[in-house]
Amino acid sequence: MPLSLRLRWTLLPLVLALGAVSFYFLRLHINHEARTVPKKNKPQGPIYKDIHRVVAPPLPEYFPLAAGAKGPDELPPVPSWNRPPAKHVPESTRLYLGFTRFWPLLQQAVVSYIAAGWPPEDIYVIENTGTFDANKRGLLTVQNPFYLDYHRLTRIFGINVITTPSLQTFAQLQNLYLSEAINDNLTHYFWSHMDVAVASHEDRQDPFKSFYMRAVDVVRQTQSPDYEEKWAQHFFAYDWLTLVNVEAFAAIGGWDSMVTYYGTDCDMYSRLAMNDYKSPIADAGMIYDVTTSVDDLEVFFRRVPEDNSKVANSTDDKDPKQSRDTSITRAGSDNSSTPSLSDGYLASTEEDELGGRGFLKLKETLNQIQEDKKSDKYRNSWQLRQNGGEGEPYYVDPDGFEKALQMIIEVGTKVNEEKWGHKGCDIKGAGLKEGDQWKVEHDSTFGSKPKR
Repeated sequence: MPLSLRLRWTLLPLVLALGAVSFYFLRLHINHEARTVPKKNKPQGPIYKDIHRVVAPPLPEYFPLAAGAKGPDELPPVPSWNRPPAKHVPESTRLYLGFTRFWPLLQQAVVSYIAAGWPPEDIYVIENTGTFDANKRGLLTVQNPFYLDYHRLTRIFGINVITTPSLQTFAQLQNLYLSEAINDNLTHYFWSHMDVAVASHEDRQDPFKSFYMRAVDVVRQTQSPDYEEKWAQHFFAYDWLTLVNVEAFAAIGGWDSMVTYYGTDCDMYSRLAMNDYKSPIADAGMIYDVTTSVDDLEVFFRRVPEDNSKVANSTDDKDPKQSRDTSITRAGSDNSSTPSLSDGYLASTEEDELGGRGFLKLKETLNQIQEDKKSDKYRNSWQLRQNGGEGEPYYVDPDGFEKALQMIIEVGTKVNEEKWGHKGCDIKGAGLKEGDQWKVEHDSTFGSKPKR
């Protein structure tokens, strides 16, 4: 029976009251649930390392004459006994030098090769910094680990610079040398480390030949019809300088880029030996494994000032508190400006004698630098001497770069061990042969008995 209108109006307050009570209890329930559900913790922000880095002072100028030069003709002349033939020898003598960090050592290597007679146009620096064209455009400062003076290398020293498209490992860099040689139809090339300094055997005059011409003699030896040795490379002081047979390196597939740094030479040289390629020892001159630069690279050019007091001294950058006056006092010049040949330099100096006092002093200094490197617990500590450059293009934290590098080195070493089932460089000596790669179990060098 339908409710009367009067009854409906009578029940309306009751319905509204019941709705209000229900809404009240619903809100109580929601609030209770909200209080009992645990709140999610707000994500914690990054916890930063406690880093107190002291930026090393700016590097000194190790070649003031080059700093003031406007072209190659304003550099000291190559010593007459080292000067290369006016007309290039018929043989190709391309030399590759790889660079990633620490400009002073690269500059010293380049200068020492030029002063030892190597034609500048044959020297190719491979700029492997990962900074694209920043050095070419002069955008990096000298305290940046990846800085190099592109202008000085190309315009003053007259050498070539090739910039890698990205940072390469040692093995990749070696394959780049090989690739460049193949593309240019070279049968051979030289490569050297950037942390070396070279000089001619001035104490060997039977007859005397410059460092460069002795290296040319080795090339000529390999090209002689009477030379029957199946050769892959000639080592000059191990691989501090190496003459490479392009055909041999290509025949075994080049360097294994998976074995990134340490151990990749063991892998490459072992595979060459497994394929019956020889790696004879050669001699072109003195090659020093160095960790710092001599104070003034002018000493490589063997000019003797009138007062005969110019000597070669080494600078050790390990002590950042050590200050150094890089100016040079000469007749006809003062300390107010960087000296150049226009200052009367040639008029105030003369060429030293072959094997003379300057040679003996330079030899003594480079020997001492090499001994210092041998006694250093971390022989490549020179790679850590620059830690500036923050805010510059393509900046990489220097400590982070070194940590990442060591991780990549470790991975490459493990790859090589797994590849051959053997730890150590005596891969061929362990009885392994070409074709055993990735097919053998771990041997006793892993600390366990090999599986049979």
